[in-house]
Amino acid sequence: MRTPDFFNEISPITLYDPLSEILGAAEEGMITYTYADVVKLAGHSCPTVAGAYLMVQAGLKALYGEEIPVRGAIKVLMNGILGEGVVGVNANVASMITGATDVSGFHGLNGKFDRRNLLFYGVDIDSEMALERVDTGTRVILNYDPSSILPDPKMKALMMKVLSGSAEEQERKDFGEVWQDRVRRIMLEGQKNGSFITATIV
Repeated sequence: MRTPDFFNEISPITLYDPLSEILGAAEEGMITYTYADVVKLAGHSCPTVAGAYLMVQAGLKALYGEEIPVRGAIKVLMNGILGEGVVGVNANVASMITGATDVSGFHGLNGKFDRRNLLFYGVDIDSEMALERVDTGTRVILNYDPSSILPDPKMKALMMKVLSGSAEEQERKDFGEVWQDRVRRIMLEGQKNGSFITATIV
């Protein structure tokens, strides 16, 4: 799998997963997710997928500081309803990284490691997404706004040609490159100074 070079410049997210440790899936239960991992989940790289990754990353940092976040011990709260806009995309990325699911996840072992009832939609929060520690109840509300990073002026015309089926091979390649260039600028600038993400403990 060949991905854009900038994927390797994006900081990974490492969590401790006690279930993974118990079942011997990862040494000492340490699991690391990269941006490429969530791209595989979504099947594409776009500003929404990038934003979901950045929000979860910023949220875990706000909740845990220098501690290693505990996978399976974090609630994901979504303001929107599943099926609306990009709510599902954001939730899927957050679910993958944190282990939180609604009713579709792992039932647990002898009352432990249950991953259900940790992901909620239609929650009355003043943000797109919030993360909450199960152990302390501390909650961080998260918003993402990449509008200051403008797309390449050529992108709209190229997109129309690609979607209409009239684009030449080079135009299709050019479209993918300018599309990923905006994602690159969002991700690298966002990780540098967090200017597109607000993470507020409540």
